[in-house]
Amino acid sequence: MLERLKKETNYASDIIYKEITIQGQKITLVYSEVLTSGSDISAVVLKNIAKIIDEDIPLPKDLFLFFYNSIPSHNVSKINDYQELLNKLWNGYTIFYVDDENYFGIETRANLDRGITSSEEEVSVRGPKDSFTENFNKNLGLIRKRIKTKSLWFDTLEIGKQSATRVGILYMENIADDTLVLDIKKKLQRINIDGILDCLYLKDYLQEDSTIFPSILTTEKPDLASMALLEGKVVILSDNSPYALILPCFFIDLFHTPDDYYQKPINISFIRIIRLCAFLISILIPAYYIAITTHNHDAITTDLLLNFLSQRLTVPFPALVEALLMTVSFEILRESDLRMASTVGTAVSILGGLVLGDAAVSAGIISPIMIIVIAISAISGLVFSSIELSNAIRYFRILFMILASMFGIYGIFLGSLFLIIKLSSMHSFHKPYLTPFSPLILNDQKDAFIRINNVKKTKYRNPLLAQKNKVRGRSINEKN
Repeated sequence: MLERLKKETNYASDIIYKEITIQGQKITLVYSEVLTSGSDISAVVLKNIAKIIDEDIPLPKDLFLFFYNSIPSHNVSKINDYQELLNKLWNGYTIFYVDDENYFGIETRANLDRGITSSEEEVSVRGPKDSFTENFNKNLGLIRKRIKTKSLWFDTLEIGKQSATRVGILYMENIADDTLVLDIKKKLQRINIDGILDCLYLKDYLQEDSTIFPSILTTEKPDLASMALLEGKVVILSDNSPYALILPCFFIDLFHTPDDYYQKPINISFIRIIRLCAFLISILIPAYYIAITTHNHDAITTDLLLNFLSQRLTVPFPALVEALLMTVSFEILRESDLRMASTVGTAVSILGGLVLGDAAVSAGIISPIMIIVIAISAISGLVFSSIELSNAIRYFRILFMILASMFGIYGIFLGSLFLIIKLSSMHSFHKPYLTPFSPLILNDQKDAFIRINNVKKTKYRNPLLAQKNKVRGRSINEKN
């Protein structure tokens, strides 16, 4: 067995084979020095072996039971076959090898992940600051400490022929729709891939509609994942991933944040309206400017129109080409800022935003008003933390600009109609994407764009998600 292990691992230098003789019995310890903790091996394994030798205790007939009873704080498990031995070895276990029919493992896994830190992408103004980490058990614990109930169920799968990555499916058994949970499990079980290095790998296999709008919500905040579970949604965790997937995802979810429930409802209602305005401004403003300067001159006052046209006298490009140049320049600048170190990124932003922008205006290549229009549009798109939504805004911004250059304001109407039809036809796990607007759910309008400050008026969950227990704060066994 050991010779087979050595050959199949090409005599890897990080796999240690340590032979120990106890009362004439030869025992081999096998472990990976990069996956195990040396202090745990010394304090847990070798300490108990030394106890047998020093105190002259007769060697137990069953070493597995001896260590199982002696080490309550660590996992001690029997190994039944060679494949299980490999799985334990790659998961940080120290293998006790006595003979081909007597071997077991003790968990001595090294802590190779970072600690729990604050969220980097989804900044929390108020509320909890902790975020998911790359450790599966820690991520599960962050949710367990928020939802202390036996109704929080989770199933685990191993996905990836080579990586054997642990993936967890979390849901509230007394709230979530069984059909939704079963559908997600079936899709995950059908995944056939070499390795899952992050839970984001799973999105392509789970989402149904081929669209640029996100139908699966990605988050690194455990409080948002816990809120989703209490609404009847399903959360997917993956080992080695600091993110969680929330399914299904509706369009209105992209305008909500966990901070919305830690502040006064009147303030949150105003902020949500601002987010909706930012979404529309980011898509429509460049297209509207192109439309009024190329086709619909009567859409604005004469003084303002003459001001716009006077700024474009020295610009050698049409309005569409000018807008596309500025949009592409901003996207390059933003990508450079994201990939560079923080100190260098600040210098790149200053260079691109101030020096090059001012030089382009002075050279007559870009008009000042175009810089203002693209800057307002770009800043409005930065309101949203979802990368998928930012990408969708980017694509539709360009589409609207092209339609506006061809048909003017009528092109904007056509683009708006296409956007509404696209959103209305989308589904996320057989649930309408525009819920609760289409289909119209009156109760959920109280926490859509406007949040009502009345617990009684928002006591019912979304009926499309919670098909078992639709009333918040009430046990499933109680009568509604």
